Amino acid sequence: MQLIKSDINIDFLGKQKIGFALSLILIIVSMGSLIIHKGPNYGIDFVGGTLVQVKFSQNVAISDIRKGLTQLGLKDVSVQDFGQAEDNEYLIRTSNSETMENNLAASIASSIKESTGIAPNIRRVEMVGPQVGEDLKKKALLAIFYSLLFITIYISGRFELKWMLSGVTAGALMTAVYFLSIFNVSMPFLITAALVITLALYWFLSLKFAMGAIVALIHDVFITVGIFSLLNLDFSLPIIAALLTIIGYSLNDTIIVFDRIRENIKGGQSKDLFTELFNKSINETLSRTLLTSFTTLLVLFALFFLGGEIIHNFAFAMIIGVIIGTYSSIFVASPIVLAAHNRG
Repeated sequence: MQLIKSDINIDFLGKQKIGFALSLILIIVSMGSLIIHKGPNYGIDFVGGTLVQVKFSQNVAISDIRKGLTQLGLKDVSVQDFGQAEDNEYLIRTSNSETMENNLAASIASSIKESTGIAPNIRRVEMVGPQVGEDLKKKALLAIFYSLLFITIYISGRFELKWMLSGVTAGALMTAVYFLSIFNVSMPFLITAALVITLALYWFLSLKFAMGAIVALIHDVFITVGIFSLLNLDFSLPIIAALLTIIGYSLNDTIIVFDRIRENIKGGQSKDLFTELFNKSINETLSRTLLTSFTTLLVLFALFFLGGEIIHNFAFAMIIGVIIGTYSSIFVASPIVLAAHNRG
């Protein structure tokens, strides 16, 4: 199936300044939101605490629920609607992380019944200790970082046959990050510094395709996290799974374009022809790229609207990632590889 004619010739790289400007705006907005909110809105998976989902047989005022909870002396309590208004479901969060043996959920249900006059149905209880949450946060960041580096090894080996050079560089960075993490160095700062060093090394070592791929992937992940921060959505373990899936999807899309670029620049063409060849490669793969993204988005929108509240944020993260990933393959990864080729 071909959505776009094979002879199409859109000057994508001629519009790369517009693409970079849009990416810069999204990155600045994302960064601003993360700074203002002091990071993503971490769920209990990462900060620890207790989450209780309750359902009532009729509409109940949130203020009445809070009134009942204040009698228990819980810390940092928040109550919010969950699902559709007619569902009469609410999420209760608290930084308390007592075990189930302490009957926290039963105490919450009893207090709410007294303040509202309606016995709630406890639908879900999740408890995570603060130490476990912090450990999960570190492992999540390391998982994203390691996945990016392993990907760059593959890209360098496949497209430039620099397996050893890329492997040694990535291995040294991973080892350094691992040992520094043992000494309780701030993980977000450590990962950020390691990624900056990685980009500098790949540029210096002329790992052109790896450079383009890793910049595009960082771009996709950062903007997705930024949008979640901007909308104040919960950042939980399923979102980490979504980010890793986005990395894989975006990479697959980027590799399709890179494959065609590599085929078209064989033969040692002059630098003057690089822009034309890169544009030709993007246009030749455009139909496949858009068709893959379209069919993937159909499934994701079905999950988003019909999959229920539990999977809602995961599907939303994937929708953002697929859109941004498709965009970055054309307007981020390819222009960076072109700049690296023109550099020599």
